[in-house]
Amino acid sequence: MNFASDNTAGMAPELMAALSQANVGFAIGYGNDALTRDVERRIGEFFDHEVAVFLVPTGTAANALSLAHLTPPWGAVLCHENAHIMTDECGAPEFFGAGLKLIGLRGENGKLTPDTVKNAVARYSGHVPHQVNAASLSITQATEAGTIYRVDEIAALAKVAHVQGLPVHMDGARLGNALARMNVTPAEATWKAGVDVLSFGATKGGAMAAEAVVFFDPARAAGMAERRKRAGHLLSKHRFIAAQFEAYLKDDYWLTLARHANAKADALTEGLRAVDAKIVWPVEANIVFALLPTVLDAKLKAAGAAYYVRSNAMAGDDVAIEPDHVLVRLVTSFATQDSEIEKFIGLVQRG
Repeated sequence: MNFASDNTAGMAPELMAALSQANVGFAIGYGNDALTRDVERRIGEFFDHEVAVFLVPTGTAANALSLAHLTPPWGAVLCHENAHIMTDECGAPEFFGAGLKLIGLRGENGKLTPDTVKNAVARYSGHVPHQVNAASLSITQATEAGTIYRVDEIAALAKVAHVQGLPVHMDGARLGNALARMNVTPAEATWKAGVDVLSFGATKGGAMAAEAVVFFDPARAAGMAERRKRAGHLLSKHRFIAAQFEAYLKDDYWLTLARHANAKADALTEGLRAVDAKIVWPVEANIVFALLPTVLDAKLKAAGAAYYVRSNAMAGDDVAIEPDHVLVRLVTSFATQDSEIEKFIGLVQRG
């Protein structure tokens, strides 16, 4: 009954096999090998666009280096108050951005609205040199609430940002889960909707230490190779990241993995609702937030269930939480089995 995170699952079989294959023989280091070059081209074809691609081992590195590249040290990144860059990256964007500032904005269901962004830009503009000025916008797909930005929502946010001269970054740690749910192309959900730079995640989807920074305007990537090296995220044996991406994207394997995770989240949601557990936000990817009595939470943990309890403050104004309840986050993965869900729901039902 492991619903702590999709990071807790192992590697998807095809990706593990790809690592083994890449381990045969020798290859030149630091991303100059043929496999890495092929994968960089493949990602361009995948998005149907000329791109500049930089493979890195962690999502934090992808986000932090992207935002540092887009935002001057005296600038501000606008994002949701519960965005991963705000709550789970230990100040990495500020560190690699030499002091840039993250501005967390409120938004229902984990999402920002164009009006919220527009008002934030107005607030953080003009008062130079005394105040940080809005310099970029970052959105998370899927969001930390487990919801999804639809293509028209991304486009509306990007339009507001671009009018104000702000580039748009997307934290796509769970991009596969979002695309599998929306049934749109990678291009439609990113650059065609106005995304300028993407942190393209594979780790949560079934890889191990495999992420990519994708610039949809290669000219904007000038100096990124040096930034990645200086930050310590250019691996000497780079082919092992590339091998995973090659297998991840082949024959839409990544979407197969994501659909499985999404389907298990749906099954978990259905089971919880059947036993009258309250679901907090719409379940649109592979994350389920629910309210459980504190007594039941203790019993579930004692029975071996793994998941995270989040601060009640995360719910904001979306939902009222009774004092004897907790907000729990349940995450499914490509490896989640029906038996885990059935056992968990059985425990919840028995109370």
